[in-house]
Amino acid sequence: MLNRKLGVIDLSKEKIDIQEVSESLRRKLLGGRGLNSYYLWKLLPKGVDPLSPENILIFGAGFLTGTLAPSSGRFNTSALSPETGFLGDTNCGGFFAPEMRYAGFDRLILKGKAKKPSYIYVEDGTIEIRDAKDYWGLDTLDVQKAFRKDLGQVEMAVCGVAGENLVRFACIRTGIKNAGGRTGMGCVMGSKNIKAIVAHGTMGIEIAHPEEMLKVVEELKDYLMKSKITPILGSVGTPLLYEVSNAFGGIRTKNSQLNAWSDDFNASEVEKFVEKMISCSSCFVHCRHRNTLGGEGPEYTALGLLGSNIGMEKLEDCIKLQNQVNELGLDVSSTGTYLAWAYELYEKGLIDDKITGGIKLEFGNYELTKKLIDMISRREGFGDILADGQWSAKKLKDPNRDYLIAVKGLPQSDPHDVRYMKAFALGIATSSRGADHLRSRPTLEIFFKLPPDVRNKIYGAEIANDPTTLDTKEHVVAWSENIFATIDCLGMCKFICHGFNSPHFVDYNWMRRLINSAVDWEYSDSEIRAVGPRVVDIERLFNIKQGLTKAHDTLPKRYFDDPSPLKTAKGHHIDREEFAKALDRFYDVRGWTIEGLVKDARVQELEAIA
Repeated sequence: MLNRKLGVIDLSKEKIDIQEVSESLRRKLLGGRGLNSYYLWKLLPKGVDPLSPENILIFGAGFLTGTLAPSSGRFNTSALSPETGFLGDTNCGGFFAPEMRYAGFDRLILKGKAKKPSYIYVEDGTIEIRDAKDYWGLDTLDVQKAFRKDLGQVEMAVCGVAGENLVRFACIRTGIKNAGGRTGMGCVMGSKNIKAIVAHGTMGIEIAHPEEMLKVVEELKDYLMKSKITPILGSVGTPLLYEVSNAFGGIRTKNSQLNAWSDDFNASEVEKFVEKMISCSSCFVHCRHRNTLGGEGPEYTALGLLGSNIGMEKLEDCIKLQNQVNELGLDVSSTGTYLAWAYELYEKGLIDDKITGGIKLEFGNYELTKKLIDMISRREGFGDILADGQWSAKKLKDPNRDYLIAVKGLPQSDPHDVRYMKAFALGIATSSRGADHLRSRPTLEIFFKLPPDVRNKIYGAEIANDPTTLDTKEHVVAWSENIFATIDCLGMCKFICHGFNSPHFVDYNWMRRLINSAVDWEYSDSEIRAVGPRVVDIERLFNIKQGLTKAHDTLPKRYFDDPSPLKTAKGHHIDREEFAKALDRFYDVRGWTIEGLVKDARVQELEAIA
């Protein structure tokens, strides 16, 4: 377990340095997101251009990735984000990360820029920088087929043509749909002339107590399968969330001008386009759809961002757009948000045909949207403006980004309209990478009628039993941040994490048992609970180094000023004064100063980690 290496690859000098990682560092941060964020904080200075060779790009597998631990096939990719200018970090499943570990490496750090299009080949303790001239220009599906044809049964993380063309919200892909979608990590790959990280390994992962791990995994599997949520996720996947959210008016629609959409996007309708359900490495949930239109999905995110948010009326069109976005290597959430932003600006007369190059923008036009997505990926015409994401605000005559649904420059990741769900609002406002539900999604707030004593025990504080109030929700968000950061460090999927989809699932005790079966640590309850807060604080320190202030922990103007117009959520919005009070309380729970700074004593403690 602990003999996997760190590969530091200087692309400019074509130099490779293979290093050990201290056990003490692993013990403090485990792996995955935790170690990635630590290295970013330590290695990247202030003021670096995200698209320059000085940026670094880190691929890091989770601590349990590649083992028998359930749903443990995940990895994080991290850099300074070209989309936001703050923390760039994205989490992805599939089969690549286990293969990278079988090849002998937990983590790769890419520095500099290759002189020509290249790919990194990792195999059984060795790393090579290879020529990618035959693969450059291929989309994310074709390039994977080409690598497998030439190299055999390898696994890989790739960028598409969007990454090659430095679209600021280009993603990283592995498999048909698995995407490291957020914050533009595919763009950083393109800026470094790297098409792919390709891995092949035959080095097994030594488990300290294999019989104990088998026992824990079997117990955990039985426990998870008894949940009502697990079989639902395995039969319909995340689209089940669409119907639930749409029922009360919690779906972002037409750039959040509306908050509800058609029932034609419900899970029962999605099922008509599903060929079969499949899974990532070591997962028995099987939440992924192989669709009948040539791709995988749609997830709940795609139904909202490439459906309701851009006014698509036909589910089939939404699925086709999602497949197209995936193949080109674009982030679904950002693509759908930027398109909706432009459509509303055109609708309101803030931009016109002179800016769009004669293209008449409108919600709900499939052919127009399909064309624009392709133009974005190739930076052609008006697509070149949209390819800069939030940085195109001045060109789009919205310099203050009043109509952009984003936080810290990152478009909101999920379709939830948070004006009704106040804990969700506080969560996306304070997330380390921007408007992002995956850092702190407080699902238990609204989808489960928990007895007060159960809820309070989970969060460790007395929580108001009302999703429409910000009162006490600082505890909900902070608790969620901590446990989700921890499971990211382990390389396990949040779908089976305590509090993400269920009040049950994998809690700190299960995590600790899995760790202690894998290594001879006797890892304690206090140790596992300290990991998440460390990660959150390190990411805060990284962002502060890059210029983040309290003013960045805010929400889109629309969520403050425009009440939701439809259904149960009608009339709800975020009160600025109440939000400011909740933010101060959140900082206090996190142990930060009133200005959102990490206190000096904590900084010294984190700097001493080695």
